[in-house]
Amino acid sequence: MSTELHDATQRTSSPASLPKLALRQRPGRWLDGYDPEDHQQWETQGKTIARTNLRWSIFAEFLGFAVWQLWAVTVVFLPRAGFEFTDPQLFWLISMPSLVGATLRIPYTFMVGRFGGRNWTIVSALLLLIPAVGLALAVSNPATPFWLMLLIAAAAGFGGGNFASSMANITYFYPAREKGYALGLNAAGGNLGAGIVQLVVPLVVTLGGLIALRLPLAGWFWVPLILLAAWGAWKFMHNISDAKGDVAGSLAAVKEPHFWIMAFLYIGTFGSFIGFSGVFPKLIADTFPQFSTISIGTAAVTLAFMGPIIGSLARPYGGKLADRFGGARVTVCSFAGMAFFALAVVLTLPLQNFWLFLVLFLALFICSGVGNGSTYRMIPPIYRIRGAARAVGAGDAVVSTARRASAALGLISAVGAYGGFAIPQVLSASKSATGGYEAAFYGFVGFYVVALVVTWFFYLRRGTAMAAEHV
Repeated sequence: MSTELHDATQRTSSPASLPKLALRQRPGRWLDGYDPEDHQQWETQGKTIARTNLRWSIFAEFLGFAVWQLWAVTVVFLPRAGFEFTDPQLFWLISMPSLVGATLRIPYTFMVGRFGGRNWTIVSALLLLIPAVGLALAVSNPATPFWLMLLIAAAAGFGGGNFASSMANITYFYPAREKGYALGLNAAGGNLGAGIVQLVVPLVVTLGGLIALRLPLAGWFWVPLILLAAWGAWKFMHNISDAKGDVAGSLAAVKEPHFWIMAFLYIGTFGSFIGFSGVFPKLIADTFPQFSTISIGTAAVTLAFMGPIIGSLARPYGGKLADRFGGARVTVCSFAGMAFFALAVVLTLPLQNFWLFLVLFLALFICSGVGNGSTYRMIPPIYRIRGAARAVGAGDAVVSTARRASAALGLISAVGAYGGFAIPQVLSASKSATGGYEAAFYGFVGFYVVALVVTWFFYLRRGTAMAAEHV
């Protein structure tokens, strides 16, 4: 028997008007008739429901990012715990979660429509127990073979997939006028997990005792938080009956040529953010071993956590700047800044000045965070300009611009996340071939310059429709 939450049925004086479906909750916390665009329903019930789901979504996604980036900081302590892995092997442990996480973002996008947002949040949170417990068990024994460590690191990709399903879910709860703010909070809250994990793990594993004995706590620490997130989703979140996976919209979005251009640009912005987040602790440990950890009483921290945190906080400002000046202009400035600071990093390495290195890298993180926000801001107007309900191929005529843009947001986030795999691998190849990271950074500079030119050519070049509309 369904339980009525709020009777949203409102009849107007016109006899032709139809009553709106009442908002009802069925067993399993399924909502029928949920309509955030219905002002009365939103003010009386919808707003509270949306905010509750957003809070638990942010918490679950935060843990997803933390588990996704867990190996980035754990590998720094493996040699001190008795593991004899080569540098290329350590870089594989850093990059494998990003490879799997980026791939999982594609199917995760459709899981909300298939199983319900609440149900999938419970499942996706519980899946995080596999990499967290697996890491705890694996690092407790220095004899653990590399193939098993790599398999457990791959399982951390479950955390990377969470972003796509979390964003897809929250978009159904908010009216169009508040979607941007809600999705921004959801994204920023999740991204912070990449920085917090790099603050927490060093504290946990160095707070008294031998690192070899305490390193398993890097995984065990997250288990009660994961269980709390799953319980909170089960207890407080909802499934929306009208939330359906948009396969047709996704196919139409991918057939649009600008999809691939924006995916390339997002590899440069978000890919750089997540890639550098993953390798920053190891870069510091390799380049400035005396600063790999900073003592705080009996514990220690790695200042690498500052990079992903400051990059996460910069993301909303990238969106705000794009709203004011246009996403393409801000993205060009972002790539210019990334090219400049990446070049500055490599040119100042011979000085062996850690604090200069840290400041320049933090500036690089800020530029990538701003670029994350601005590139995402470009996608909806690009699809709008390409034509509302324009056919992109056979059977696509009924797919609206809004549906294509919405699908593109999720799929572009998946493609961009592959940068988290590429950057550690490029750095590893550079070190293996030359003994240092300089060649990799020159390559990054070249990529950012190319991305800048691509952004200008397609979206700022005078005489183009994109430039005329200030994309």
